[in-house]
Amino acid sequence: MSTTTAPVIRRRRKKTAYQSFRVVMLVLVVVTFVVPLLWMVAASFKSNVDIQDTSRPFTFVPNLDNYAEVFGNDNYLQFVFNSFIIALCAVVISLLLGVPAAYAMSRFSMQKSALVVLLARIIPGISLLVPWYYVFANLGWVGSYGVMILSHMFILIPVIVYILMSFFDSMPLELEEAALVDGLTPIGAFWRILLPLSVPGVATAAILAFIFSWNNFMFALVLTGAQTRTLPVAVFDFVSYASIDWGAIMAASTIMTLPIIVIALFAQRYIVSGLTAGATKG
Repeated sequence: MSTTTAPVIRRRRKKTAYQSFRVVMLVLVVVTFVVPLLWMVAASFKSNVDIQDTSRPFTFVPNLDNYAEVFGNDNYLQFVFNSFIIALCAVVISLLLGVPAAYAMSRFSMQKSALVVLLARIIPGISLLVPWYYVFANLGWVGSYGVMILSHMFILIPVIVYILMSFFDSMPLELEEAALVDGLTPIGAFWRILLPLSVPGVATAAILAFIFSWNNFMFALVLTGAQTRTLPVAVFDFVSYASIDWGAIMAASTIMTLPIIVIALFAQRYIVSGLTAGATKG
């Protein structure tokens, strides 16, 4: 073998190994995420007999009985409204608090405050649920929208702060210095210069926060009442002591998942740009 062909062969082997690795990862992603999702959607159009008949996974007569059963529940649209209004209010209030906090922690090196926010993010939610329930129950607030919004904010604010801290870190200080030279106050520089430039990061934080709030099950299971119940708990209602209505669960889960998929598809550009903003610093 000549000295000129050896590097070419090594590059070809490296390229082939890289392509094989991509194929393996693609298969893993499809098997792990896409196949269960497609199975859930397909099962939502099956009868309970067809769902439990594993000998004929692809042979069935599709019908809308499960969706009719779900929407036949008088309160189901109320559950959809509850999930939307709780997630929307929690995200808006969390952004109002989280965006300035992220800017302050980024620009003024507030490492101890950032550590507290990080601890709030990594503490298991179940460890907070019991004391919250005790306090809110004694105040008579359990079952109200306010309790759900407040509990979701505790999850969402750390997410928003950490996404936007990376985003503000990636912005050059010269932008603020130029704004101050032009006569703006520090608050004016933040409001008129940095905040408009951080729209992709804010959009990313808002989208991810909305998804986290929309999917939250544990807090809703304990802290909601009959009139404030959210979609994840409504899905769980189809599980009873004696039986499980698989068809209705699949239909309700599909209805709950559809808005999240639509949001992710339309906002993927913002999500990717926002999440990678901090990684391109320097």
